[in-house]
Amino acid sequence: MICADCAPSRRPSCPMSELFGIALTWWLISLSGILMPGPVSAIAISEGARRGVIAGPLITVGHVAAEVVMLAVLAVGLTQVLKQSAVVGAIGVLGGLVLSWMGWGILSTARSNIQVGTGPAAGAGRAGFSLIRAGVLTTVGNPYWLLWWLTVGASYFVLFSRFGWLALVAVFYAGHMMLDLAWNSFLALVVGSGRGRIPPVAYRVVLGVCGVFVLAMSAYFLISGVRFLNAR
Repeated sequence: MICADCAPSRRPSCPMSELFGIALTWWLISLSGILMPGPVSAIAISEGARRGVIAGPLITVGHVAAEVVMLAVLAVGLTQVLKQSAVVGAIGVLGGLVLSWMGWGILSTARSNIQVGTGPAAGAGRAGFSLIRAGVLTTVGNPYWLLWWLTVGASYFVLFSRFGWLALVAVFYAGHMMLDLAWNSFLALVVGSGRGRIPPVAYRVVLGVCGVFVLAMSAYFLISGVRFLNAR
């Protein structure tokens, strides 16, 4: 029999190791969601073709702005309000209408005599603001983005909150934001780097595919929103 004094002491878990483990799973889960095709990705591709590589970062600014608001919502504890079926349904319907408007706009551009690479710089004036606005609208108009943050995001918010605000900002949110920025910039880079070398008809095809996809997503959001409203 081993006495208490001779028994090996139990080493406490290292907070930094625990934080790293939680962060790794959070980044992987975030990446899996970011890589799924969605309206933000479609806009990054279509606007990358029209305006160049800078479209990716500017769209991400709008996306990030929406997520900053969501982070504030999680911080003040309003998640129960946003989990109500009526709220989620209304967001889905409004988001579907916005995406429908954006999808038709993309298709209209695809049908026009687009001159790739001859338009105004994306970062200048109203053009840059329109990309930021597109990032906001395609984000908040997606009811499943809302549900994802109110379930998966909220769960990880609680986990990271144990390590303080620095971990929440620098690891939880900044890590997720950098993944968004990298992916949207990559999509815009892939199509934007070919501007001037690929015939305009190829860009019309890209825009057309993106427009159809955004319209399909709008129908999906509208149907889902109506279902949430009927579930009250």
